[in-house]
Amino acid sequence: MRTLENRQPASHDDHWIPLSDLMTGLMMMFLLIAIVYMIKVEADGKLIKETSARTAEIARLYQQTKSELYDDLRKEFEKDLPRWDAELLSDATLRFRSPSVMFDSGRADLKPRFKEILSEFFPRYVSILMSEKFRDTIREIRVEGHTSSFWQGAPSEQDAYFQNMRLSQDRTRSALEFVMKLPSVSHSFVWLRDHLTANGLSYSKRIFNLEGNENFARSQRVEFRVRTDAESRIERIIEATR
Repeated sequence: MRTLENRQPASHDDHWIPLSDLMTGLMMMFLLIAIVYMIKVEADGKLIKETSARTAEIARLYQQTKSELYDDLRKEFEKDLPRWDAELLSDATLRFRSPSVMFDSGRADLKPRFKEILSEFFPRYVSILMSEKFRDTIREIRVEGHTSSFWQGAPSEQDAYFQNMRLSQDRTRSALEFVMKLPSVSHSFVWLRDHLTANGLSYSKRIFNLEGNENFARSQRVEFRVRTDAESRIERIIEATR
């Protein structure tokens, strides 16, 4: 039988060797995490730069398309705008601004003179938008109806808003139906069906004079506004980075 005297005392080194291995392992793990983090930061930075560059290029093309569209619309319609009481805005929106020519008060039926104007305007407008230069960049052609904030007999501002919303929507639908049924654009029906929309906005985008007061006459208008595919392309870039 072994006696107590024959037992060897445990060496202190027997305890420190596993601890040192543990510390070394932890250091290696932290080093690996740091390296992975640095790689991720570098990759994220590269992705951000690439995304920013692509977004900037889309923005540049958007501005170029809008500028070229504005120039082509101006050349086509600049002689007609005064007699139509219309204007071409800097973003290539074409605005018809004479409410008494377009509709009777509170009504959504197009007046004869406005039908004449649209019959003259719309086929030429579509011809430009469907040209090789623009057709692949256009996402939506918006027929927008706007009203003033006035509604006779409305018990509240909220009621006036909803009454004007109904009216503006009815007016834009009337305008859309009329232009899409024009014989001169019948060959473009499928393309127009996929791109032309009616948008009644009530008085959410009123026009004010320099004194800050609402211009009731100018607020009542119909606009043809073009949206390009730049927005959807930027959305796809953002989605790809997630």
